[in-house]
Amino acid sequence: MIADHQKPVDSPFGRHSEPHEVLAGIDLKGRVVIVTGGYSGIGLETVRALAAAGASVTVPARDTEKANAALAGMPGDIRIALMDLADIASVRRFALGFASDNTALDLLINNAGVMACPESRVGPRWELQFGTNHMGHFALATTLLPLLQRTEGARVVALSSTGHKLSDIRWDDPNWTDGSYDKWKAYGQSKTANSLFALGLNARLKDSGGQAFAVHPGGIFTPLQRHLPTEEMIALGWLNEKGEISDGARAMFKTPTQGCTTTLWAATSPLLEGRGGVYCEDCNIAALSGETPVRYRDVEPHAVEQDSAERLWDLSQRLLAEA
Repeated sequence: MIADHQKPVDSPFGRHSEPHEVLAGIDLKGRVVIVTGGYSGIGLETVRALAAAGASVTVPARDTEKANAALAGMPGDIRIALMDLADIASVRRFALGFASDNTALDLLINNAGVMACPESRVGPRWELQFGTNHMGHFALATTLLPLLQRTEGARVVALSSTGHKLSDIRWDDPNWTDGSYDKWKAYGQSKTANSLFALGLNARLKDSGGQAFAVHPGGIFTPLQRHLPTEEMIALGWLNEKGEISDGARAMFKTPTQGCTTTLWAATSPLLEGRGGVYCEDCNIAALSGETPVRYRDVEPHAVEQDSAERLWDLSQRLLAEA
């Protein structure tokens, strides 16, 4: 069964909307928020916007020194805590500590991620992108689930990507143990997992009034591209022969502030009430892809299929038991 509400709504915002527009008139005073990856790229802009709207924002970070430097002087109630998404014990320590120190969690934004990495292993030999982008966030959210369920109107935003079009879940070998590793398909699988995770989590928040959403933030030049050599980005058309941003990429890519607006919209928009589990892009619910898929727009059915979401949830629980 495909997510019932995977249809665009009449949103007043779009791909070039800015945070101050999306959050205009929204008061987040007293709201408790976690943003993973909140000290670089679009995560940094997400934290800036939420803190400016009055939220108390916690940024879990693998490198707390780097996080402190990046967030120094940013106005608002911003806290930094130690957590490494690739280390499940670290994730659990952070989540359990946070749950003991807080009576509510209004927003959990799973923003952190890695992209197109050389083959590597984390945890109990999980493939790095699946282990970090999906399993780390799965461990975080499931440990925090009782707190989310006790919080009225809690929302979770999982950052996916148009990269989900590159691969469904490799159900028989999600950790690429067969020697066929492809960094882009591995990234695609992890982004499909992020979308299916939101659908699965939404089902577990529904009875308590919470909701979860998947978000494609758009193309943005951030540290996410750190594993890509210049030659590859030239071949992709993102850079020109001089190593500068190409005209095509300039027209297609968003600024970091524009890149965080769909996250902010999914976290706060009243238009999404009762539409939990959907995949969003450009400050709207994405359309379901048709018979002729468009590479950088819409969502593929495999990323919003409820049965697949439940299958992934079960698989993830089994894998987590190994950690």
